[in-house]
Amino acid sequence: MKVISYNLRKHRAVGELVHLVERHGADVLCLQEADTTDIPDTISGLRLADATQRNRLGLAVYYRENTYRAVDVRSLALKKSLHDRVLKPAEERLLGVRLHDIDDGRELIVASFHAAPLTALNSLRRHQIRTALAELQSLGDGLPALMVGDYNYPVFKEHLGQKVREQGYELNLSDSRTYTRYRFFRGHYDFATSVGFEIDRVRTLPQGLSDHLPILVTARPLTGTPRALEVPPRAEAS
Repeated sequence: MKVISYNLRKHRAVGELVHLVERHGADVLCLQEADTTDIPDTISGLRLADATQRNRLGLAVYYRENTYRAVDVRSLALKKSLHDRVLKPAEERLLGVRLHDIDDGRELIVASFHAAPLTALNSLRRHQIRTALAELQSLGDGLPALMVGDYNYPVFKEHLGQKVREQGYELNLSDSRTYTRYRFFRGHYDFATSVGFEIDRVRTLPQGLSDHLPILVTARPLTGTPRALEVPPRAEAS
């Protein structure tokens, strides 16, 4: 399973998505800072599962429609930073999708996540991450889950990794930095957290029009994780 996560920088990099999907054979595409009123329903074989509605710039998740079927979707507003309260740039910071693997009957969860900006404290971002990871289990308790996105957490990542592990998840950084706009703030911003997955590699892809570099996560569900016996009807996003 190949998952691309990309912060589009206020939608500027939207024109790169077709090339990214085709070049890297993505099965899932998770977006942040997308103008969700100006994104297509399909991108090179990937179908839009859902997008947030209450953000000025929001989240979206696409999946390969000949491989997966969307079973359930859920969006979530997380604890707000002062930046959010004053400027109101983001209401929903998590978008999770439960997918059914058509070939082997397995179900799994993928999610796009965007933490509060650097003007907020790390403690608030940890709260957002902790809440988001807990919320994913409501999409399917015990299912493999993978949350990718812009964590806005360039320093003290070891402490974050410890907190993530306490929830039963693993934190994976990419092989090189993912943010380059400001010299002082350059570093790893875009992560993958997972449970029930074997993460083979997290690779930083070449930079485009965004100040974030996209990441490519190559992962596979661990053997012995639950398989769905039937696919329930798709629910509406909350």
